[in-house]
Amino acid sequence: WGTSLLPGEAITRELMMDQLATTYSYATVTSMSGEMIKTILEDVADNLFNPDPYYQQGGDMVRVGGLTYAIEPGAKMGSRISDMRLAGTAIDPAKSYKVAGWAPVAEEAKTAGNKPVWDVVEQWLKAKGRVAPRRINTPRLIGVQGNPGLA
Repeated sequence: WGTSLLPGEAITRELMMDQLATTYSYATVTSMSGEMIKTILEDVADNLFNPDPYYQQGGDMVRVGGLTYAIEPGAKMGSRISDMRLAGTAIDPAKSYKVAGWAPVAEEAKTAGNKPVWDVVEQWLKAKGRVAPRRINTPRLIGVQGNPGLA
């Protein structure tokens, strides 16, 4: 969500807040197993794609940086997410990964000094000076060909 930013345009505090302005968001760093990461993605996908509309809670898929994966919206719960990779290497379900975010996704999440996410991002932007364009990280969609609502 938020305002689009064109290449070369200054990232102002106002534009940053367009992206981060929620009342509950603080920076978190959590250790999660590969299995837990998949479980969270599966749970979010089920909120969107459950065949029973009474179980569809809306929202949108979690956006991720660095992690790539495939999603099959029409598959059953627990089978929608596949081919999870970090830097091209398959995610190991038993391995622990450091996950940074801006909303708590686990009870044991540690806040990054209890700072609101906008403070952490602003500090990072000031330290970087200029931010290079990022590669868009779009999940690979499976089984949605011909569905204009999903493809």
